[in-house]
Amino acid sequence: MIERRKTQKISVGNVIVGGDEAISIQSMLSAKITDFEANVKQAKKLKKAGCDILRVAISDLNSVKLIPILKEKVKIPIVADIHFNAKLAIESVYAGVDKIRINPGNINHEDIKNISKTCRSLNIPIRIGINSGSLEKKILEKFGSPTSNALFESALENINLLESFDFNNFIVSIKSSCIRTCVESYKMVASKCNYPLHIGITESGTFKTGVIKSAIGIGSLLLDGIGDTIRVSLSDDPKKEIETGISILKSLGLKYGISVISCPTCGRTTIDVMKIAKQLEKELENKYKNIIFKKNIKIAVMGCAVNGHGETRDADFAITGVGNILMIFKDGIMIKKVFQKEIFSELINEINKKINLSNDFVSN
Repeated sequence: MIERRKTQKISVGNVIVGGDEAISIQSMLSAKITDFEANVKQAKKLKKAGCDILRVAISDLNSVKLIPILKEKVKIPIVADIHFNAKLAIESVYAGVDKIRINPGNINHEDIKNISKTCRSLNIPIRIGINSGSLEKKILEKFGSPTSNALFESALENINLLESFDFNNFIVSIKSSCIRTCVESYKMVASKCNYPLHIGITESGTFKTGVIKSAIGIGSLLLDGIGDTIRVSLSDDPKKEIETGISILKSLGLKYGISVISCPTCGRTTIDVMKIAKQLEKELENKYKNIIFKKNIKIAVMGCAVNGHGETRDADFAITGVGNILMIFKDGIMIKKVFQKEIFSELINEINKKINLSNDFVSN
């Protein structure tokens, strides 16, 4: 069980970030900001995929008009991503946004003061978004490059700045495309404050490389109990950011649901593990994608006797067998033999029985 760092709670719309609340998953709209219909369509898709908080780039006054449209059509907390122009942040607050993200590297102190004053008047939180690609000039001049110490100093300076304005309703992020720099920076900041941390590896790349970098960086921080909300940054469909974030949390036991483990196969394998495991994941996703679980259900697909016995004993359900005949195990006990073509319907039937017999697994 991961012991999470205790942080103050911040309300982003109807989502609580921090404290002992569930770790929320974020993404960002990538449709052209002028195409309101495309943004609404993408937002609905991301919410359906499991997005908890959604960010949108606000680049001019016209784009502010998208905020109330998204709030009405999608019913998801919206974050306005603001750079350079403090007026856009203030207008976004009045338009009904749920959080403001500012980048101290391109908004001056007086503007931050004005933004915090407006946010305080309507109880809207701010995210201080420190980024290695846009640090303050004086920080870069002091450190020469965006090192972990540079990011840390920027974060502390801006935390102190908001506190000096008597504003404490904020979340902090300290992002870098370098995993080591990013992780070190977050650990340093976590040791100095109890504000909620939004974690992620920025500009992590395409799906192929970005998933790996994000899993390492986000996963290592979460294992140390650091992180209250996450965003996986990919040069790909934002839906994949959500799916990857969910997978990271489930792998660490920080999000409940059904997970499939399967052996990598070898010459001893007696069934088509890869085919069964892949199809099983699809079947389970389709069947239970709208179910909110309160406990994990673990399913093992094993191909031989080396680890199969131990995994079937440890899993809630397991599949193994020889050729076209498969066995279903429940809580370590073999309960039935079925033909391969029947395995998914039979297994889902058994999962449903377990869920329906107890109120411990799913939320109504």
